[in-house]
Amino acid sequence: MAKHPVEKKVTWATAAAYLGSTGLLAILTAVQGDAGLVEPLPDPLEPVVLALVPAAITFAAGWKAKHTPRPSGG
Repeated sequence: MAKHPVEKKVTWATAAAYLGSTGLLAILTAVQGDAGLVEPLPDPLEPVVLALVPAAITFAAGWKAKHTPRPSGG
C-alpha cells in the first residue's frame, strides 16, 4: 500500500479543531458567564450556539485549505 502525505485539509482542520477546543472554548466559557453576548438567544439554545463556534472554525479551515497534490500513477 502506497503512503501518501497527509492532506493539507486534514492538517488545517485538525489544527483548527485543537485550537477551537482549547483556547476558543476557554474564551467562550468566560463569555458564557457574560450573558450580554448570548442574551438574545433562548436559554436552551445558548450552549448549542456556543458549541457550534469551534465546529464552524474547523469546517471553515478544512474548506479553505487546498488539497495536497498526489503523485500520478501507482
